[in-house]
Amino acid sequence: MPKTTIPPSVIRIALASFIGTAIEFYDFYIYGMAAALAIGPVFFPGGNPATQALNAFLTFSVAFITRPLGAALFGHFGDRIGRKTTLVASLLVMGVSTTLIGVLPGYDAIGAWAPALLCLLRFVQGIGLGGEWGGAALLATENAPVGKRGWYGMFPQLGPPAGFLLATGSFLLLAHLLSEQEFKDWGWRLPFLASSVLVMVGLYVRLALAETPVFAEVLQQRRQSGLPLKEILKSHAAPLTLGALAMVVCYALFYITTVFSLSYGTNTLHIPRQHFLVMLCVAVLFMAAATPLSAWAGDRFGRRPVLLSAGSAAFLSGFALKPMLESGSPLIITAFLSLELLLMGATFAPMGALLPELFPTAIRYTGAGTAYNLGGILGASFAPYIAQRLVALGGLVWVGGYVSLAAAISLLAVYFIRETRDNQWM
Repeated sequence: MPKTTIPPSVIRIALASFIGTAIEFYDFYIYGMAAALAIGPVFFPGGNPATQALNAFLTFSVAFITRPLGAALFGHFGDRIGRKTTLVASLLVMGVSTTLIGVLPGYDAIGAWAPALLCLLRFVQGIGLGGEWGGAALLATENAPVGKRGWYGMFPQLGPPAGFLLATGSFLLLAHLLSEQEFKDWGWRLPFLASSVLVMVGLYVRLALAETPVFAEVLQQRRQSGLPLKEILKSHAAPLTLGALAMVVCYALFYITTVFSLSYGTNTLHIPRQHFLVMLCVAVLFMAAATPLSAWAGDRFGRRPVLLSAGSAAFLSGFALKPMLESGSPLIITAFLSLELLLMGATFAPMGALLPELFPTAIRYTGAGTAYNLGGILGASFAPYIAQRLVALGGLVWVGGYVSLAAAISLLAVYFIRETRDNQWM
C-alpha cells in the first residue's frame, strides 16, 4: 500500500467520531429551532408568546443539566469496559429519546402530561448525549499518531457544523413544503423522526470498530480505575474545573448566535424564518472553515495560544452584538452571525485534543466528557433563556455583555491551564 494511502480503519475511525457529534448537534439544534418556532404553543398553551418561548427554552436547558450525569455514567463504563461498547450505547439512548419527542402528544391531547413527558425525554436525551462527545474525542485522539492529536481531535469537532446544516436544511425544506400552520401542527416533528435514520447509520459504522490501542493496553494490564469519577474528584479536580470553564465560551457563542438569534430575528425583527435560516447556513460555513485551521494551529503552536487568541476576539465580539443584530440589515446580521460562529469554531476545535490531554488514560473518558458537559451547563443550558430575559430587562447590549462575560471566564481558565500539546498518554 502506498504511504500516502489512508488505511480504511482510519477512515472508519474519523467517520465514527464525526458522526456521533453530528447527530448530537443535529438532535440538539432541531430541538432548539423547534423551541424557538413551535414547541411553546404545542406544549405550553395559553399566555403570551414571550412566556411560551421562555418555557420552551427552559425545557431546552433540561438536557444540558443532565449531560454531566450521562458523562459520569457512560464515562464510568467507557473507562471500565471500553470506548466502543459505550459509544454504541450512548448513541442508542440519544437516538431513541429524540425520536420519541417526534411522536409525543401535545398539551391539547394529554394535558399536563405533555410538558412533563417532554422534560423526561429531554432528561434521557441529555444522559445519552453526555456520553457521546467524550467517547468520540477519545476514539479520534487515542488513535492519532504523534504530533497529530489536534488534527485527529478535529473530526468530532466537525460534527457540529454538519449537524447544524442538516438540522437547518430540514427546517428550510419544511418551510418550502408546508404552510405555517401545517408546520406548527405537525411538520416540526419530522426532523425528530428523521434522527432515527442517522442513528442507524452511526450504529453501522461504530459496531465494526476496534478498541483504541491506548485503552486496549490499559485493559491488558488491568489498570482500570474502580471508580473513575471518584478518582477525578479526588486527584484531578483542578483540570476538571478548568476544562469545564474553558468550554463556556464555545457553548455561549453557538447557542446565543443560533437559538436566541433565530428567535429574536424572527419574532422581534420580523425576518422571515426561511431567510434567517439561510443566513445561519451561510454563517455556519465559517465555523466549518475555522475548525481545521484552528486544529492545525493547535498542533503547530499549542492549544493555549490558539484558545487565548480566539477567546480574546470572542470577548470583543460581544460589543458588536447590539449594533449589528439590531441593524435590521440582513447583510450586517449575516456578517455578525458568521463572525460569532467563526470564533466558535476557533475556540471549539482545540478542545477535541485539550480535554482528553488533561487526564490519564484510565479515567480519560469520564474526565474529558464530564468537563465538556459541565461547560455546557455554564455556557449553554440557560443561554437562550438568559438572553431572552436580558433583552426584556435591558436590551441587546446586555446580551452582548453576556457573550463577553462567557469569553472572559474561558480566557481566565485557559490562562491557568498548562500547555498540553506535548503531553504523553499515560
